[in-house]
Amino acid sequence: MARFRRMKTEVRALLAGPDQDAVLARLAGLPAAELVGPLFSLLLAPEETLRWRAVTALGATVARMADEAPEAARVVMRRFLWHMNEESGNIGWGIAEAMGEAMARSALLAREYHRNLASYVQCPQCSIGDDNFLDHPPLRLGVYWALGRLGEARPGLLGHVAPDLLRALGQEPGAQARGLVARALGLGGIAAAREALEPLADAADPVDIYRGGALERTTLGALAREALDAIRGHEERA
Repeated sequence: MARFRRMKTEVRALLAGPDQDAVLARLAGLPAAELVGPLFSLLLAPEETLRWRAVTALGATVARMADEAPEAARVVMRRFLWHMNEESGNIGWGIAEAMGEAMARSALLAREYHRNLASYVQCPQCSIGDDNFLDHPPLRLGVYWALGRLGEARPGLLGHVAPDLLRALGQEPGAQARGLVARALGLGGIAAAREALEPLADAADPVDIYRGGALERTTLGALAREALDAIRGHEERA
């Protein structure tokens, strides 16, 4: 326990540093298995920026494990899935985001677990999901962000969840959710989303997003326009 506390204190101090690339490089020099526990606990840190940096670091650490010891990485991914399960007694804050980050960085984990991630926003009445749909809207935000992060690195893996994202774009009540959904649709190159995205292009509703290692305030309209541009880019490259 004392070792865990020391590692958590060290990791927290590292994540508070200004240069996150340097932080990730430093963490990459520490044993991945020893980092998982402290980073898991920091997903619940009171500081929002620290929580997001823990998401990035945990995802990067699990992706490194997938290269070094694939079965150990699968154990962590199954732990993520358990934390997302209501029966676990946990509320899964930051878990979906860490899953998305790990899959964005690891082709192996993406191939094996992307459908698990998508299942959390696949309504069983609307699709062939696994009845894992999250009824708690704040948790769905994390999944939408994670799908966008996955689409940023591996857009081909979002095609099967496109109908559910399109449904969410029209049915989610808040701009925050719709903005994250729009981003995922764009990064996934979902051409069928164009008609639904175009009317949102001028929406001024504020949306907060973490990307490029920083928190930023943007708008639903800006994210819709970015999504439309991304879809055009996918089509031009096809």
